[in-house]
Amino acid sequence: MRTFWANGYESTSTRDLCEALGLDRSSVYNAFTSKRELFKRALTRYMDATTADQLRILDDQELPAIERIRALFTRILRTEAANRRDGHGLGCLTVNTTMELAGRDPEIALMLARDHERRVVGLSAAIRAGQRDGDIGSTRDPAELATFVNAVIAGIRVAAQGGAGDATIAAIAATAMDALA
Repeated sequence: MRTFWANGYESTSTRDLCEALGLDRSSVYNAFTSKRELFKRALTRYMDATTADQLRILDDQELPAIERIRALFTRILRTEAANRRDGHGLGCLTVNTTMELAGRDPEIALMLARDHERRVVGLSAAIRAGQRDGDIGSTRDPAELATFVNAVIAGIRVAAQGGAGDATIAAIAATAMDALA
């Protein structure tokens, strides 16, 4: 998964996969049938883990909704800082895959769309709760705000991948939080 995440699908060679897995070429193909199948499994694993983590944060009923969203941004910022190499972040495997494959691979595009929907539904529920409780002042439609927040998160990942520093990506998150207030 990290090999695809760091290099992208197209730039990851069979040799890269063999080294990452500690297997020879025939073992990789016997276990996974193809590079594409291995990629789909890695992408699914990444989406399941990442989205589940985000939804756990958003579902934390111990915190007001606005604090759940702030905690989500904090997690994103920490993840980007932890994954920074040579001044650049790894970004997000789903964002990277959207850029690389979604426009030309309908099956991958569908996988990404389903994951996007899960995240937007979770964000919408938290935003709706925040509007109801008064800690989110924006009166915009919760689904629209959720799509906005999701796009900001993707933008933070891309900015970090492009070399934006911690202060810059923190300012992006703070601006998004201001938009919800």
